[in-house]
Amino acid sequence: MNNYDRFNEKRILIWGFGREGKSTRQFLEKYCKCASVDVFEGKREDINEDAYDFIVKSPGIVMDDDDPKYTSQTQIFLENFRNNTVGITGTKGKSTTSSLLYHVLKEAGRKCLLLGNIGEPCLDHFGEIDDETIVVFEMSCHQLAHISVSPHIAVFLNLFEEHLDYYKTFDRYFAAKANITKFQTKDDLLFVGKNVPALETKAGRQTIDPKNVPGYDLAILGHHNDYNAHFVYEIASKVYGVPDDVIRKALSGFTGLAHRLQFIGTKNGIACYDDSISTIPSATIEALSCVPNAQTVIIGGMDRGINYDDLIAYVNTHDMFNYIFAYESGKRIYEGINRTDNCYCVEDLEKAVELAMKITQSGHALVLSPASASYGYFKNFEERGDKFRMLCGLDA
Repeated sequence: MNNYDRFNEKRILIWGFGREGKSTRQFLEKYCKCASVDVFEGKREDINEDAYDFIVKSPGIVMDDDDPKYTSQTQIFLENFRNNTVGITGTKGKSTTSSLLYHVLKEAGRKCLLLGNIGEPCLDHFGEIDDETIVVFEMSCHQLAHISVSPHIAVFLNLFEEHLDYYKTFDRYFAAKANITKFQTKDDLLFVGKNVPALETKAGRQTIDPKNVPGYDLAILGHHNDYNAHFVYEIASKVYGVPDDVIRKALSGFTGLAHRLQFIGTKNGIACYDDSISTIPSATIEALSCVPNAQTVIIGGMDRGINYDDLIAYVNTHDMFNYIFAYESGKRIYEGINRTDNCYCVEDLEKAVELAMKITQSGHALVLSPASASYGYFKNFEERGDKFRMLCGLDA
């Protein structure tokens, strides 16, 4: 049975007690012999740091500095299982790529787990891992921000402006992501997208250019998914020796994840697509380029201060679509475009869908692709997508 001895006879504070915080307490009870375990939800300045040997921080809590007293589930996991781990990050596509790789490895008969930001706290599976286990770990910027150990196989898909409300600058956001390879050695591997800025790494590096990837027979839409699939193909074949035919068959059988350019049904002859995961401009542009017969798109959500110039330019030069803008970021984009009779600004998603159903012709498609975060209006992007489905009159 795996144990974590670093916390033996130590005073531990769990900072943040959501899903991951509760998972951490269960882990400590099962795998550690702590002197004490306390839970705290509040500001850092209210923590009596001298009263604790280690503080396990939940990933969503903002902390500017690296302090060795503070640790995390991701840090603890990698201290024990970095050699088992394929860590996958990027602004967009990490959930799909992680799920694709897990699906291919499972189809190839490998023992593997899918953990991390995709929804499974990694320490929930601490006792299940042996030398044969491959851990596919989706890593958010928040999970990577303060680690001092990198996974054996690192994947850095892409980098776009995101989470500037949290990190304040693009450089700080990039620095958090870059930790996925910062502590790798010459015996490790990094698979990295061409648009990622220069990285300091000792790992063997393979750069993948999105303009130079083969087409795969996928059930999911978009060239960006051929790009994600190519990372999976390269890792499965070169690292784990999975045969070509096994990889391709598994890739073609993957049907995608909810809220990611997901066809959710037809209402009054209008095909509806839920791309609620879209939180950056390039995702919305990609959605419009690959959804069959797309005619209307709903854009807008929380304004995180990212640059919308590319999306504004796209709207100004692609008048074949109806654009419906809502919420804070939607209003900002609307104010920046050359407004024509195909552009509308409404209050919220309910008004947007109501309008969309009137102006979208039967035989064409309506796409929710907000290019913005959901927070402030919805609990998360999943709730936003579910609300869109309900407003479209489609059963879950």
